[in-house]
Amino acid sequence: MAESKKRREKNELVLRFEEQLKNNELEFYQEESLINIVEHYLDNADTMKALKAAEVAHDQHPYSLDISLLLVNTLMDNNQLDASIDLLNTLEPLYPGDEEIADLIGSCYSMMGEYEQAIEAYEKLLPISNRKDEVHYNLGVALQNIDQLDEAIEHFKRAIEININNEDALYELAYTLDLTGELDKSISFYNQFIDADPYSQSAWYNLGIVYNKLGRYQDAIDAYEYATIINPEFSSAYFNMGNTYISMKEYTKALEVFRKTQELEGVSPETYFNIGVAYEKMDQYELGLKYFQKAAKLDNFYHEAWFRGGKCLVELEKGYQALHFFNKALKIDQNNAQYWKVIAETEYMVGNVVSSLDAWEEAARLKPHNPFIWLDWSMIYYEQGDTNKALSLLLEGLEELPDNADMIYRCSAYLLDIGDYKEAFNYLENGLILDFEKHVVLFDFFPDLEMQKALYKIINQYRNK
Repeated sequence: MAESKKRREKNELVLRFEEQLKNNELEFYQEESLINIVEHYLDNADTMKALKAAEVAHDQHPYSLDISLLLVNTLMDNNQLDASIDLLNTLEPLYPGDEEIADLIGSCYSMMGEYEQAIEAYEKLLPISNRKDEVHYNLGVALQNIDQLDEAIEHFKRAIEININNEDALYELAYTLDLTGELDKSISFYNQFIDADPYSQSAWYNLGIVYNKLGRYQDAIDAYEYATIINPEFSSAYFNMGNTYISMKEYTKALEVFRKTQELEGVSPETYFNIGVAYEKMDQYELGLKYFQKAAKLDNFYHEAWFRGGKCLVELEKGYQALHFFNKALKIDQNNAQYWKVIAETEYMVGNVVSSLDAWEEAARLKPHNPFIWLDWSMIYYEQGDTNKALSLLLEGLEELPDNADMIYRCSAYLLDIGDYKEAFNYLENGLILDFEKHVVLFDFFPDLEMQKALYKIINQYRNK
């Protein structure tokens, strides 16, 4: 009852404020009332109204630090970063050593992409902060953004040393070490924590993540299992264990731990999706489809679920239904070249040649440096009997990828098909220079024994040079 009364009073306060604002007849409000009004708008994700209310609050209480900081936060929420930093720079000399002001200055400069100034602000904050792990983490992110990766790593490590449960710092440390090619060095770092505290579930869990990234899958499983022994309700460790089992092709075990994840945290699109992946990998496409559909039902914007469901339908030889799923995925992620490529293949499979060609064109526009797009796209024209068009298309692709041996051999095949032997042998020689072993792809195009003998003769001449 008390909560209901408070909610009703807050709603009445907001309505009165809005009416007075509309009529330009604002009364003087107490600080607490104005803070409640701003928080009401923020709770309802109405950042524009929150900003207007914060500006009114600041006009009525210009010397209140709480109101000033509230205005800073609403300005930042509305991406008015210059105004935010101006107000913060006004407040800083009035409240020297204030932790929240210093933190907001660093955050604001980071949002502006002014990382050098953000670093300076965080370095000032570090000695006075009660949340030093967060400050080290923010310093690491700022340094990461200006490619000072070694310094970033040190700050992430300091954050973890202070708080082993700082998940953001743990993630960024592994990510940054991966960027520098030194991920294996973090193993000894995590082992230090384990030696000091063998019951640190976070240390074991993050050691598992590192092992997984390094492809040391059994070590990753062992680390995740230790984490779950320490905390039998550690759902994230079970979830990651499932992904590692998929990498190991241990799909039945993956299903077991994904179901354990669901027992602990309830159903989620991610877990449904990964169960679907396990079934798909086991060639149980109907079950895979079922779980991809469950994932998409929980999150209608989960384009990967729509896409993988479509792939299951292709395997079940239901091409038209697959296209429906693929187009759902594409509608959500329109610039995904892989989706366009698979749509192109499926359209061709069901006999929609024109739609297939259009999809291939879009895939090539998005990923012009993918040779398989050009090869497969040109193959449609070749199979339709228009070898000249197939050749011209592939030559266009070679402008993007001039040293791709597969494309050069394919050009040679198309040129042989149209009888331009001199040019065909020029391309063949270039292909042999680039990658001799790939010449075997030519024989797929020419089952005729006489042509194969002629090709063998030319290739052997090159081999004997």
